[in-house]
Formats: sequence, C-alpha cells, structure tokens
Amino acid sequence: MPKIEVHEQLLYSLIGYRWEGREAFEEALTCAKAELDEDSDKSLPESARILKIELNDTNRPDLWSTAGLARQLRLYHRSAPIPAYPFFSRPGQALPTTYRVIVDGALKDIRPYIGAFVVKGKKIDEAQLKDVIQTQEKLCWNFGRKRRSIAMGVYRTALIQWPVRYVAADPDATRFVPLGMEEKLSLREICQKHPKGIEYGHIVAGFPRFPYLTDSAGETLSFPPVINSARIGAVEVGDDELFVEMTGTDMESLALAISITACDFADAGWTVQPVLVEYPYDTPFGQQVTFPYYFQETLFCSLSRIYRFLGEALDQEACLGALRRMGVRAEAAEDREAREARSEPGIRVYPPEYRNDFLHAADVVEEVMIGRGLNNFMPLKPQDFTIGRLTPITLFSRKVKELMIGLGYQEMIYNYLGSKKDFIEKMCRDGSSIVRISNPMTENYEYVRDSVLPSLLMSESVSGHAVYPHRIFEVGKVAYRDSSENYGVATRQYLGFLHAAPEANFNVVASQIQALFYYLNRSYEVAEVTDSRFIPGRVAAVLCGGVKVGVYGELHPQVLENWGITVPCTAAELDLDVLKDSH
Repeated sequence: MPKIEVHEQLLYSLIGYRWEGREAFEEALTCAKAELDEDSDKSLPESARILKIELNDTNRPDLWSTAGLARQLRLYHRSAPIPAYPFFSRPGQALPTTYRVIVDGALKDIRPYIGAFVVKGKKIDEAQLKDVIQTQEKLCWNFGRKRRSIAMGVYRTALIQWPVRYVAADPDATRFVPLGMEEKLSLREICQKHPKGIEYGHIVAGFPRFPYLTDSAGETLSFPPVINSARIGAVEVGDDELFVEMTGTDMESLALAISITACDFADAGWTVQPVLVEYPYDTPFGQQVTFPYYFQETLFCSLSRIYRFLGEALDQEACLGALRRMGVRAEAAEDREAREARSEPGIRVYPPEYRNDFLHAADVVEEVMIGRGLNNFMPLKPQDFTIGRLTPITLFSRKVKELMIGLGYQEMIYNYLGSKKDFIEKMCRDGSSIVRISNPMTENYEYVRDSVLPSLLMSESVSGHAVYPHRIFEVGKVAYRDSSENYGVATRQYLGFLHAAPEANFNVVASQIQALFYYLNRSYEVAEVTDSRFIPGRVAAVLCGGVKVGVYGELHPQVLENWGITVPCTAAELDLDVLKDSH
C-alpha cells in the first residue's frame, strides 16, 4: 500500500484544523482509509515535523499527496464546501488558452499521449516543492506502472518559448544537459550513463526514436519518461510559475493523473491555467484536448440498492449528505427499471474531477457508507439462523491436498495477480485467454493468472540452493476468458504441482497422476496434445469421460531458461471443479 510523508504544518494549514493527540488524528484518518504509520518527532521545530501515513486504498490516488489528504479530511470533518475547479474542460466545452503543446505524429506508436497545465500566482516553498516531488514519485511509480504508462515533469514556465513541441527525436543526434549533470549527453547516452536513464531508459530503448520535449526556441525541457533538463527542468524554491506535463501510453489514466495534480495545486492556492494539446492522430478524447479535462461519467444508484447493501433505509437527503462529506456532488433522481416498468427513486452521482473509481453502483453505496460513518449505523441482531458448512469443492480440494502431501509434495500459497512477463512471456504463451485488469496500480499485478504453473516456477527459480528433489504444489483459483460464461470469464479451482530433480521425466509425472487418480477413485484417459509450455511428444492431456480436465509432462527447456532454472522439471495441472463431478 502507498505510504506518504506529510509535512505536518502544511497539512494542518490546508485542513484549517489540528487534532490534539495521536488517537484523535488516527480516528480522523479513517475516512480516507488511512493509518498513521509514524508520528512526527515533537522535539523538532514545527516547520520540520513529518508525518508518515499509509493509505489502504489503491483506488484513490488522489489521496497520495498532502493536498489530496487534506482535502478529504477538510470535507469530512470540517464540513467544508465541495471545491469548484473552473479550469476543467469538458467534452465539447474546451476552455480558451494561450498555452499549446504540439505533438509529433511519429510518437503514435512510441509514447502517444501528453497532457499539461500551467500554475502561477504564488512562490513555491520547500514543503510544497517536496510534496510535488513526492506526488510525482507516487503517481508515476504506483499509478503510472513505474513510469511506463505515466511520467511527470515540472518546469520553469518563464524560461519556455511557446508552443511546446513533443517530438520523436533521433536518440544519437539529440543532446542536452540532463538534471544532475553538467555535460551534454545524447538520449542514448543518458540511458547508459545517467542513474535515471539506467533505471527507466528501458521503457523506450527498443524504439528507433525517443520521446523528446522542447520549446519553440529549441531549448530542451526533458527526455520523457527518463529525466528533465538541467535548466528549464530544475525547479527551485521561490519559483512562482510552473509548467506541469505528463506523458504516457494510457490516455484516461494520464488525464486522471493530471486532474489530481491540478486540483492539488489549486487547493494549495495556485491559479491553474489550461493547456491545449494538438494531436495529428485520433485519441480517446479527440485530436485537440485542453487539459485538465473532465471525462468521468455520471452514475445512478437506487435507494433500494443502498438498502440491500447497508441494511438501513436511507432517504435521498441522507445519502446526499453522506456523499457531500466525501466531496462527491450528487442529486436526487429517478431511474426507470425496464423489468418493472416504473421509476425508482435514487441518487445520481457526479464523480469529482480527481476521481475515476466510480465504476458500479456498489461504489456509490460504499461512499454513502463511509460518509455516513460506520458508528452511525444501528446494530441489529441476525434474523436468520443458519448452519455453516463447507462447499463440495472445498471438501474435494482438501482431499486432494492430503493426497499430494502423501505423495511427498509441499503445499504453497500464491497471489492470483501477476505480470505479463511472468504469466505470458516466460511461459512461452500467446496470452489469448488471460484476463488483464484495465486499471492496474502496478505492472506486477496487471493480470489474473489462468494457470498455477507460473507461480510454482517462480518459487523454483529462487530455490536452486536447496537440496533436490523439489516437489511443490498449490490448490487455488485461476480465471480465463470463456464466452459461455455470463461475464465472459470462468473461475476454476486448479491443482498444479511441480517436480524438479535430475531424474524428473515424463514417466515419473505419469505415475504420480496415476496414483492421484487411483486414490480419488477416478478413471481417466490420456491423449496427445500440443502445449508450448511442455516439450513436444512429452506432454499429455488428461481426459475424464471424454472431457479434458488437465495436462502433464516435461516442461520445455526454453520455459526453464526463462525462469533461470537449471534442472529438469515436470509439472501437471488439473481442473478440480470438473474432476470433482467426473466419474
């Protein structure tokens, strides 16, 4: 979960209130799903005190800054009015501006999107500058997938000749002095010599041309997503006019990150001015987009749904008041249910400019619940008496686990989310059946696994020092695309097991499958199958009643090499949901 360092004096000045005592402040943080990780050192002067706060909701990147956290606390606890942000453009309603960014068409397949805004009206102090740097790091690292989908730069507007140009540059011929150095380097040399280039240069290193940001006079702003220039990109305490830009590969995430940052500046007392970005190609928001840009859609939630979720009948006014404390604009509304052919009372929500986590009516209910306060719900005794019991698949899975332990395997437990590199590339698969999360917080948890085998191989890849043989297994969930399912995705309970040893071969894993099925009292057949994870001719499909329930065999040398494994490995994977009902 994200952790932020908050300048105590700046936080309380933005809230307009100070809680006395740690317990009171910790209680106040619950409305933002936050916890006080470390209190400030009271022996330090107030201007130097730092609070360390952990945010427990990765769906709220707007809280990952001092201004964002202060906004939520101010709205919830101080009944502050919902702030207005008049500098946002909307579909078909672009605000006029004199600031422009012109995009090179060659960037379409490299790093296609950029958004920006200008702030002015006050001098930036040390606390605010540190908070801007922290916001940049948190948004780009967590929300921006380590700068792959979002990278942010801040510059001195007074040194810029407009319009700014975002171009695809020759990595060997384009040179400038990067931040933190005194000599000119080419873009390719920056990737090889500069610390930030070594860390982030791989994002664009495979392209023939690199993203490059310059002004109309040819002065360098930055080499996104790697490093700013040492002149225009070196913001200092006392600067009173800043140009903020973000580049990336996902337009919606980029627009949200820009909105969050712009609202933070506005809450801190800056005047935000929009910037027009001109694209030579189509984008999800058109070829001319004026940022900050409001793109969120309204959402309706009926009162009956709120009652079903929360167990308490709330009227429209109570729901609107709860949402107002969360900073969410809403209005009483009615929606027509086609199946009932009648209007149903509810509320229509207009998501704040800095939020994009209202995906379903359930999200509205959650906001109502938090805004109302958990302590304000009346406690009720359960009205129904039921006896709990284990599901059939749980009982069957437990039996399978006992048998695998009896066969000499050790049980493992893994995350269900992972990266494209682990789930697809290292497994030599095309990824056609795997489910990708549309708004991942990090590339390490971008995909839902459709196989247990990558998880097992991940453990084996770091176990080369242990004495062989290695026998590990897991019984857990997988998900994969299936058009026959209501939501297009099937979720199954799988058994996966791996045997790593010099003597591991097809005959050994076949005997283990035979033993497992014998003790499960299941008959099975085998059939030839092609699977890129296994060696051709040394892999077989397992059939029960003519239905495929799994696969086993010797893992392909390329797969083992991808994982850095140096001994032969056999593996098997079985669908326990299907196997349970087979005879």
